[in-house]
Amino acid sequence: MPLRNDPKRYGLVSILLHWTMAALIIGLFFLGEYMVDLDYYHPWYQKAPDLHRSLGFLVAALLLPRWIWRLINPLPVIEGKPWEQRTAVWVHRLFYVLIAGAVISGYLISTADGQGIDVFGWFDIPAVFYGAENQEDIAGELHEVLTHILFLLALLHGLAALKHHFIDRDPTLRRMLGPGERRSPSSLTNVTEE
Repeated sequence: MPLRNDPKRYGLVSILLHWTMAALIIGLFFLGEYMVDLDYYHPWYQKAPDLHRSLGFLVAALLLPRWIWRLINPLPVIEGKPWEQRTAVWVHRLFYVLIAGAVISGYLISTADGQGIDVFGWFDIPAVFYGAENQEDIAGELHEVLTHILFLLALLHGLAALKHHFIDRDPTLRRMLGPGERRSPSSLTNVTEE
């Protein structure tokens, strides 16, 4: 499998970045939902937030390389009707905005008291902006809203991929799973990303 994308399929780097970030984001969502209901005496009361912050750092660390990789690689032709193609373009853009917002708001929650973030015990990310009035509460509410929208968008994204696979019977899902089927890009219309 080639490393780079081509007009017919995604390359290995795009596939690995996509599925790694998808697994991290879905895992973070469910871990976040789980940890907010833990009481002080639960064994995961401290461990879950520490793990959540560390995994959140991995998402942050992958976001910029993924965005750059997307900019320097050709995108495979987007399947579907013109409105589906335009929607796909905007959904992907919205993913980047929501992920960045969730990472930043999560950082602001964790560093509101001036304490840095310990990442897996390897190193600390220092608190740069802290001490604003109600920072933790405001960032917490924003984080919750953004992550719920992100999760719903990911769910719709997955359902759209399944629709392409089972109803439209096009290679959209297969291209993100592996080498995929080869189709002539000249036979397809496409909306290009800006």
